[in-house]
Amino acid sequence: MQRELKKYLFDVLTSIENIEQFVGTNNDFESFSGNLMLQHAVERNLEIIGEAVNNILKLYPDIQITDARRIVDTRNKIIHSYDNVHPEQIWNIIINHLSALKRDTQTLLGG
Repeated sequence: MQRELKKYLFDVLTSIENIEQFVGTNNDFESFSGNLMLQHAVERNLEIIGEAVNNILKLYPDIQITDARRIVDTRNKIIHSYDNVHPEQIWNIIINHLSALKRDTQTLLGG
């Protein structure tokens, strides 16, 4: 595996683990939606994930990452259309999509 690809995959995995740590195990939307700093921390890590996936797609356009294009699109929305990003959308990503991305990333890293 190319060093650059491995670095981007580690960035994705680290950001997912950061989000998991920030949110904790309670999976409580009310706590999330009431904590602006937590929301911004999660959004920042989603930006990093989106940028890393975008860079991966430039190197390997056919790589098997679930919803890769949607991940990049989410990053673009957070950065460029920040006033249309709502806590419910971010929470949906956390609860319904991060685990698949984590599995894909771990598989690509060989673990």
